[in-house]
Amino acid sequence: MGVGKSTVGRRLAQRLKLAFVDADAEIEAAAGMTVAEIFERFGEAYFRDGERRVIARLIDGTPKVIATGGGAFVNEDTRRLILSATTAVWLDADPAVLAERVRRRDTRPLLRGRDPLAVLVELAARRNPIYAMAPIHIASYQAPHDTTVTAIVKALGL
Repeated sequence: MGVGKSTVGRRLAQRLKLAFVDADAEIEAAAGMTVAEIFERFGEAYFRDGERRVIARLIDGTPKVIATGGGAFVNEDTRRLILSATTAVWLDADPAVLAERVRRRDTRPLLRGRDPLAVLVELAARRNPIYAMAPIHIASYQAPHDTTVTAIVKALGL
C-alpha cells in the first residue's frame, strides 16, 4: 500500500512496450463499485475471492504488466496462481515512507479510522515474509519512479 505499484507498473509497461492493467480498477469495473465499497458492503473475504478471479482472468498468456493490490499475494490461491504463471515483483519500502504517502488519500479500506504507520508496520510484519516468496525483490526509496522501473528491468535481465 503506497509503494507505487500502479505508477511504477504503468511506467514499466511503457518501457517494455506492454499493456498495463491495474487489478483494482478491473475489480471495480467488474463489480460496479469501488474497492472501499466492496469491503464495506461484503467484507474482505468476498473482495479477495473476486480479486483472485479477476487476476486469473488477467493472466491470459498475453504478456502485460499487472499491478495487484497489496493483499492479493497474501491470499494463498492467488499467490499460487501468480507464482505459477507470471514473474512476480515485490516492491518493498519502509513503513514510515509508505505511511507518509498514503496519508494523502482517504480511500484505503484497511486504514479507515486508524493510524497509517501503525497499520503499515503491522501489515509489513505479517505480509513481508509472504512477499519474500516473489522471485524479484526491489527496494523502493524516495527516488523518482523511473529509478524503480530501471531496477525492475535490470532484475528481469532485459
